[in-house]
Amino acid sequence: ELLVKAQGKGLGVKLAIFDVDGVLTDGRIYIGEQGESFKAFSTLDGHGLKLLQQAGITPVIITGRDSPAVRRRVADLGLAHAAYGVKDKLAVATPLLDQLGAGWGEVAAMGDDWPDLPLLSRAGFACAPPGAHAEVLALAHHVTRAAAGHGAARE
Repeated sequence: ELLVKAQGKGLGVKLAIFDVDGVLTDGRIYIGEQGESFKAFSTLDGHGLKLLQQAGITPVIITGRDSPAVRRRVADLGLAHAAYGVKDKLAVATPLLDQLGAGWGEVAAMGDDWPDLPLLSRAGFACAPPGAHAEVLALAHHVTRAAAGHGAARE
């Protein structure tokens, strides 16, 4: 919602990059008897990602894990840009920014742990949920009141 308001004021955010585990989910992974994993996503966050699209801000998912649950959620939300199982998030984000014609100053990023630091340190607007690692919290321009997986991305 902060980004939608910023866009309305002409602050020039073109895209928003989100981590999944610890941002769009609470970071817990449930593993079933057959080895299948389950994740819980907030409908508030899903609607927030759709609001970004409506405001002309491109939501991007870059996650270190790959799972059918995450792919399904991304597909259900109709997100055009997502990268799964990424070890080096900066290596994925940089060409995507070039492709979409955005500079780091026009990027918002939300993460919670060390793999997100290269994105957060470059983003024009860095955001973190309150349970993020201390080094992430130190870089964040905004720390959400809502917890990860419970509307933090929407906020």
